[in-house]
Amino acid sequence: MAGIVAYVGRKQAGPIILEGLRRLEYRGYDAAGLAVGTAKAIHVREVGGRLRNLRTAVRLDPVRGTYGIGHTSWISGRSGATGSETVGPGGVALALSGKATNIETLRARVAGVAESPGGTADSAVLARRVAELREDGTPLEEAVRQLSRDVEGRCSFATIAQDEPGKVVAARCGMPVLIGLGQNEYFIASDYPAILHRTRDVIHLENWDIAVLTKRGVRVTDADGLPVFRPVHRERWDPLMAEKSGYEHFMAKEIFEQPRAIRETALGRLDEVTGGVVLDELGVTPRELRNISHLNIIGCGSSWHAAMTAKSMIEHLARVHVEIEYGSEFRYSDPLIDESVLSLVLSQSGETADMLASQLLAHERGSKTIAITNSVNSTLAETARGAIYTNAGPELAALSTKSLAAQLTALYLFAMYLGQVRGQLSPEASARCARDLLELPSLVESALELTDLCKRLAHQVSHASKFLFLGRGVQFPIALEGARKMQELAETRAEGCAAGEMRHGPEALINADMFVVMIATVDDSHPNSRLRFEKTLVQVQEVAARHGRVICITNCDDERLREYASEVVLVPSARELVQPAVVLVPLQLLAYHVAVLRGVDIDQPRDIGRSVVAD
Repeated sequence: MAGIVAYVGRKQAGPIILEGLRRLEYRGYDAAGLAVGTAKAIHVREVGGRLRNLRTAVRLDPVRGTYGIGHTSWISGRSGATGSETVGPGGVALALSGKATNIETLRARVAGVAESPGGTADSAVLARRVAELREDGTPLEEAVRQLSRDVEGRCSFATIAQDEPGKVVAARCGMPVLIGLGQNEYFIASDYPAILHRTRDVIHLENWDIAVLTKRGVRVTDADGLPVFRPVHRERWDPLMAEKSGYEHFMAKEIFEQPRAIRETALGRLDEVTGGVVLDELGVTPRELRNISHLNIIGCGSSWHAAMTAKSMIEHLARVHVEIEYGSEFRYSDPLIDESVLSLVLSQSGETADMLASQLLAHERGSKTIAITNSVNSTLAETARGAIYTNAGPELAALSTKSLAAQLTALYLFAMYLGQVRGQLSPEASARCARDLLELPSLVESALELTDLCKRLAHQVSHASKFLFLGRGVQFPIALEGARKMQELAETRAEGCAAGEMRHGPEALINADMFVVMIATVDDSHPNSRLRFEKTLVQVQEVAARHGRVICITNCDDERLREYASEVVLVPSARELVQPAVVLVPLQLLAYHVAVLRGVDIDQPRDIGRSVVAD
C-alpha cells in the first residue's frame, strides 16, 4: 500500500507535494520520495524510513520546479527498494500506489531493469516499461494507457517525463485516484486528506481512466483514448478535519471526535418521535429484506469486532440469524450462501483488498451486498447493491477509533430498520431505540471525561508485560477491540477472551504480573443481562484470588466490584445494545496513554497502516 500526490501549477511543487505526503503518511511510512520537474530536468529525492527523512533530504538538497509527483509507502518484499517512485533510463518518473500482481511477468519483459535506479522496485519496472513504450516517439499519455492495459491487480500511478515538461499523467487501474481542481493549479492524490487544504472540488477517476494534468487544465480519457466527462464533486469534509487542531496526536483527536461521528451517522436517518429509520441508499427493498434467510457480515480488524457486535443488535431487534466472517478468511472459503442471503461488507476505507475479494465472492454466489463504509466513492460502495455511509470524516491515525463508533451506529440503524420492515420491532420499541441512539453522543461525551482517570491508570499499568481483556455478550467483541488496541499501540502482549471461557486456558496465565481488564455492564431491561453481570462478578473474584489485578469497566457501582477489583472505571449507563460505544472510550484512552508513556509513535505505530489496500 502507498499514497501518491502530484501537482501541476505555477507554484513550487516540492513544498506542496511534501505537505500532501505529510497528510497521507498513514498510507505507509517505510519509504518516501518525490520527483520535481523543470523545463530541463527532473530532480529526484528518495529515502527509506519516515517522511521526515525526505524533508531533511530536500532541505539539504532543494528541488525546484512547478510540477511533480511523490509517494509515501510500505516496503513489501521486492515492491519497493527505496520506495514507489523512481526515474527510469528514459527520463520517466513514476509513483505507484497498490500492487501489480503480474509484476514478475513485466519484470522479465523489461530490459535492463536491474540497472535502473531503484533496483528491482515495482515502480522501477513500470517506469522502465513506460520509457520503452516511448522509444519510438509515443507520447507519455499513450504509453501510460498501454501500461494500464498491461498491468494486472489493483493499482494506480502518476508519471512525469523529462521531454514533456509541465505535464502529469495519471491512471486508475483499480485503486482510487482523485483529481483536485484549484485556481490555475491541479492536484492528484490517492486519498482526500492530501488535498483538502488546497481544494474541495474533486474529480474521481473511474477504472481505466487516464488523466492528463497541465497548468492549463485537466483532460480525462477512457481506456480507448476517447474523451470522457467526469463530474466535479464538492467534498463535504471540512479541511480542518484533517488537522490535529491542538491535539498532540491524530488518535487523541479522533477519540474525542466520536460523539460527532455518531451524531453525523444518525443525522437525517432517524425520526426521534416515531423511531422510523430512513436508509435512502440501502439499495435493497423491504420485500427483499423480508425474504432473506439470514445475514452474512464480513469485516477485518476493528470492523470484524463491529460485525460481532452487530450480530447481537440484529438478532435481538430483527430476529434474523447472523453469521460473522473474517474478510481474510471468507475470500478463500466455500461459503454456503446464495440469493437468499444478504451480506454486509464493512470497511472504513472501502478499498481493503480482502473485503473487495469477499464482496466479489458473495456476488458470484448470488448474495446481495450492502457496504458500510466511510468513503462514498470507494470501490466497495460502488460495486455493492447499496450502502450505509458512516460520515465519520477523515481518520488519519493508523488505528481505528471514530470509524468504529460510526460503524456501530450505522449497524444499529440497520438493525432497527430490518426489525421494522420484518415486523419484529413495534412502534413503541422503535421509539425507545431511537431515544437510546440519540442519547448516545452525550453519553460518549461523558465517558470522555474519564481521560484523567485513564491517564492515572496508565501510569499504574504501563510497565505490565501482559494484559487480558474479558467481556460477555455484546461486550465480548469490545473486549477483543480493547486487547487489539493495547497490542497495536502499546506494543505489548494483550489477549481478548469471552469471559465465560476464562477457565479454558487464559486462567492459567493469571498471576501478579497480569492486568485483567474486565467489562461488567448491566441493563436490567435486557434478557439475561443481570445474570451475566453476576457471572462476571464471580470471575473478578477468581482473578483476585490468583493475584491478578483487575481493572473493571462498569456502569454499575457495586460494592462487590470495588472489594475485589484493583480499580473501577464507572462509565455512563446506556441500553445494552448501545453500551459498547460508551465502553470503547476508556479502553481507547487507556491504550493511548500507556503507549504515550512507553514512547510509542502513536499515529504511526510499528508495522501498522491505516488500511490494507493491496493483495
